[in-house]
Amino acid sequence: MSAQTQLNAPVTLEDYLSFERQATKKYEFVEGIIYAMSGASRQHNMIVGNLHGELWTHFKKRHCNVYMSDMRVKVNQTDYVYPDVVALCGDTELEDEQFDTLLNPSVIIEVLSTYTQSYDKGKKMTLYQNIPTIQDYVLVAQEECRIEHYQRQNQNQWLLTVLTEPEHTLNLQSVNVQIALSDVYDKVILEHI
Repeated sequence: MSAQTQLNAPVTLEDYLSFERQATKKYEFVEGIIYAMSGASRQHNMIVGNLHGELWTHFKKRHCNVYMSDMRVKVNQTDYVYPDVVALCGDTELEDEQFDTLLNPSVIIEVLSTYTQSYDKGKKMTLYQNIPTIQDYVLVAQEECRIEHYQRQNQNQWLLTVLTEPEHTLNLQSVNVQIALSDVYDKVILEHI
């Protein structure tokens, strides 16, 4: 998502879920505040589409799933967010009979923008890293060829790998998928090559 706008005062979790499930736009809920999510750039959409397509292709005939930015993820007892791409292998665990909130992602990918970069690398990263099932957190730049891949080593330790060349490969061991950066950035016009 390109940016967030805070809406009004804090509300209850039940109010958020009721409101969000009837809304025509997406809203995240963090620390009792509802945030409206705005649209994304062409670059952002192309990168998300490329990543989703690569994962989808690798997951054919496997017990794995990939979701784009419309799958809400519950990050703890009170906070809900919308990652750009979410993936997992094995059974999908959903919060309730609405089937719209994922509980057990293995991979979360966020495409960075000027507006979301500090949030994605700060508060959102902390929220994601506290989800016990997350094994890979990936931050993808949209204006240059750069991916930051955080891979869980143990409960509180993460290994950072920075990939900056089109021939580099993003290795998502938790779902047994390798994606070349040239495929991540296929048809994307980068400012810095």
